[in-house]
Amino acid sequence: MFRTLDVVMIAVMTAAATVTYSIKHQAENKREEVRKLDAEIKLEEDTIDLLKADWALLTQPNRLTRLVKAFEADLKLVPTESTQLAQPNELPMPTAELPALEPEKDDKVAKSNKNGSATDTIQTGSVAR
Repeated sequence: MFRTLDVVMIAVMTAAATVTYSIKHQAENKREEVRKLDAEIKLEEDTIDLLKADWALLTQPNRLTRLVKAFEADLKLVPTESTQLAQPNELPMPTAELPALEPEKDDKVAKSNKNGSATDTIQTGSVAR
C-alpha cells in the first residue's frame, strides 16, 4: 500500500516541521531576551536621567551659597586663590616615567622577605609601628 517514497516524504515533512518549530521556538526565546534587555536599558536610562536631575538640584549655586553660609564656622571655607591652582608642569610625573628602584634596595627587600619578615626594610615614615 505505502510506497517507499511515501514513507520517505512523510519522514522529510516531519523533520521539516520539527526543524521549523525549533527555529520558531529559538526565535521567540531570543525575542524575549531582547525585550528584557530593552527594559533593562530603559531602566538604566531613566536612572541616569534621574541622577542628572538630582545632580543639577544639588549643585545649584544658590543652594551651595546657602550651605556655605550655614556651615561657614564649621568648615572654614574660603574662596580659592589663583595661586593655589597647579600648572601642568607642577604636577607629579606619570608612573611610567618614574625612575626604577635601585638594585641594592631591591636586594634588601628580597632578603628581608626570605628571612620571614613581611615588612619592608626601607622606612618611609608613613606607617606607625
